[in-house]
Amino acid sequence: MTSTAKFETQTKALIDDLKSVCANYGLGNDGNEFKIITQVFLYKFLNDKYVYELKQLEPDLAKADNFDEALKKYSDDDLEMLTMQISENTARIAPKNLLSRLFEQQNKDQFADIFDETLISVAKDNIDIFSVLTQGGEKVVLFENLSKYVTDNKDAFCKALVNKLVGFSFEHIFTQKFDFFAAIFEYLIKDYNTNSGGKYAEYFTPHAVAKIMAACLVTDTNVTNATCYDPSAGSGTLLMNIAHAIGEDKCTIYSQDISQKSSALLRLNLILNNLVHSIQNIIQGNTILSPYHKQDNGQLEHFDYIVSNPPFKLDFSDYSADLDSKANKERFFAGIPNIPKSKKDSMAIYLLFIQHIMYSLTAKGKAAIVVPTGFITAQSGIDKKIRQKLVESKMLAGVVSMPSNIFATTGTNVSILFLDKTNTKDVVLVDASNLGSKEKDSNGNQKTVLSEAEEQQIIEVFNAKESKDDFSVVVSYDAIKAKNYSLSAGQYFEVKIDYIDITAEEFATKMNGFENNLESLFAESKSLEKEIQNNLKGLRYD
Repeated sequence: MTSTAKFETQTKALIDDLKSVCANYGLGNDGNEFKIITQVFLYKFLNDKYVYELKQLEPDLAKADNFDEALKKYSDDDLEMLTMQISENTARIAPKNLLSRLFEQQNKDQFADIFDETLISVAKDNIDIFSVLTQGGEKVVLFENLSKYVTDNKDAFCKALVNKLVGFSFEHIFTQKFDFFAAIFEYLIKDYNTNSGGKYAEYFTPHAVAKIMAACLVTDTNVTNATCYDPSAGSGTLLMNIAHAIGEDKCTIYSQDISQKSSALLRLNLILNNLVHSIQNIIQGNTILSPYHKQDNGQLEHFDYIVSNPPFKLDFSDYSADLDSKANKERFFAGIPNIPKSKKDSMAIYLLFIQHIMYSLTAKGKAAIVVPTGFITAQSGIDKKIRQKLVESKMLAGVVSMPSNIFATTGTNVSILFLDKTNTKDVVLVDASNLGSKEKDSNGNQKTVLSEAEEQQIIEVFNAKESKDDFSVVVSYDAIKAKNYSLSAGQYFEVKIDYIDITAEEFATKMNGFENNLESLFAESKSLEKEIQNNLKGLRYD
């Protein structure tokens, strides 16, 4: 086992240990368990990152057998000077708030209060850089009072959490990049990142979908200062993948999501992936009703790259009328879905997200959006108006239709819609619906899993704009218009007729066979006709 694989196993064991502590104190599967697990894990991560950075700056601290004792020899001024040299990606942690100091106090009376005060103090000291902003301007800080979620034995509970943390260190892994932390993040939130009645989709976008979206959007290796946006960000899987494809230091992330839980998870994801500079751009709020990111002149902000796996169906009848305004006329050019008399929760809100994304692209912007496959062929309504606009404005790059059950949580077939405002030429349509193998997830749901080779096949064909029999086709905007704006690859595949070379004698033999067969059929037909006529005569006389 490699050192990285070993450390990944150890990190997952730490997460399991924290969950075990919660279970032992009655919090297993409790609605608040995820807050405790994610915040305690994040405190440990930030603590170790701060210690690691101090050791990088000060060799004496790195060599010390006892880091905490060595740190105590530094004056407040000396420590402040060291801290000023640390990157903004690292939280500032006062010596009194270090995990080692917390561990020293574990046998004190009312330790739960000490534990809570430590986390809240860290949150206050880092409020400007590490806070998520709500639509109304409130700052959601890193940590909260966690012991309140336990009814009995609060001190023992907090002590148990601290004892799990001290036997582990992140210090040897901070040089690792996206792939390692993506796996850790997924493991950390796997029990909590479900679409449990929240307003917007919180579920984890499959890696295959996220990888394909990023690889087909980011084909230029020289991208710098790029802005990346997700209007329905969830826990940030799509944003992390595109940031990794561009380079975390070459892009800035922007997001909005109505879910408090999603915003907290996204912040955690950004911290793990060295994107702390973008936390200030995470907004908790309703993108469709009140998009937050705006330019100085009040107009909506435009972005270089947009990725989105929006909710497909959602009851937005409460604010539907508010969307039908003069200010939104250009943004929702194709219209706003009507409110049905029944089944309001089936309102197609994804159509609003597509229009919002189209409106939010820069002049050279690109986007990738997960949509229900039905969208690409619908012959009327808002769906068709959007496709018509994509074609007539020449801002369509292509479509990849994915296999069924690529999302284990939904039976809806999905496609990835790719936009590119610079693509004035041909469009590539890929039918990947027959790829993948069937598996069952931990909850028993059947899902389709793409192999790495299949993922690469989709990416290469799309980026090369390559036509492959019964898999992909490259078509012009005019051809799409002629097909009533259908974006289904299958409607453009050539119908192939197999021709076989035969001699004149073979041809004559076949024709004689056909003639004899026809004569036989005609004779049988006449016989049946005569028999029917005789039967009819008999019926008349009877």
